[in-house]
Amino acid sequence: MQTFHTIAALRQALTKARAAGVRIALVPTMGNLHQGHLALVEEARRRADLVVASIFVNPIQFGPSEDFARYPRTLDDDRAQLESTGCDVLFAPDVDTLYPNGLDGLTQVRVPKVSQGLCAATRPGHFDGVATVVSLLFHIVGPDVALFGNKDYQQLAVIRKLVADLHFPIEIVDVPTVRDADGLALSSRNGYLDREQRERAPLLARSLRSIAERLAQGIPAAQALAQGRDTLEAQGFVIDYLELRAPDLAPLDGDARQAILLAAAYLGTTRLLDNLAVTLPG
Repeated sequence: MQTFHTIAALRQALTKARAAGVRIALVPTMGNLHQGHLALVEEARRRADLVVASIFVNPIQFGPSEDFARYPRTLDDDRAQLESTGCDVLFAPDVDTLYPNGLDGLTQVRVPKVSQGLCAATRPGHFDGVATVVSLLFHIVGPDVALFGNKDYQQLAVIRKLVADLHFPIEIVDVPTVRDADGLALSSRNGYLDREQRERAPLLARSLRSIAERLAQGIPAAQALAQGRDTLEAQGFVIDYLELRAPDLAPLDGDARQAILLAAAYLGTTRLLDNLAVTLPG
């Protein structure tokens, strides 16, 4: 596996590959990799001839009180995991490489509508930062296909709209959420949980399944969501949001059959995120 830290060196290598007709996949990450990230690489390996993974802890998607400074930087371990999973190229730039003119007055990309509400309600500017760095990576790498985890459902919706609106010639592939044996969605931030919090954390996924079961029985959405909220709060979760939306994140139409349950909640200072597709009774 080749590792590049500069845009020029990466572009030189990829230009040669592209000229040879190689299909290129991109897996953007912030590092501190787990099996969920590696599942993206494995799927990329099936869909392309050359797999590029990026590792960049993007400062402009973190709010002032968020965990940018303490977000784990584990490049050597990440590099070893990527190589063992079949990644061909690692792009690991520093902040000055991607943002050479600094962050003050930086040109940013904003994706309206889908980037509003849900996570954005308590993380203002987060999706502008995501859309900006993903646009940069698309521009630098020029992939044919890019892969993202389904756990970050709103992020995925933002990226799909970004690609459609700006005519990026890139196929976006979402990969199912990878979970621990107890059902907890894998996340780099799970490492912040203490032992007792880690034991309670799977209740978030179990609550979503319970809500889905109530919905399937015909219980009104407002009632099912309220019961789920009460259950989580009784177990010490602080709810950021718990909502039922259409799959495109629009408000749910009264006649809709397909929907998505979306949740974000805190255990201590750790923010957990999950979602579940549901089918409503006709």
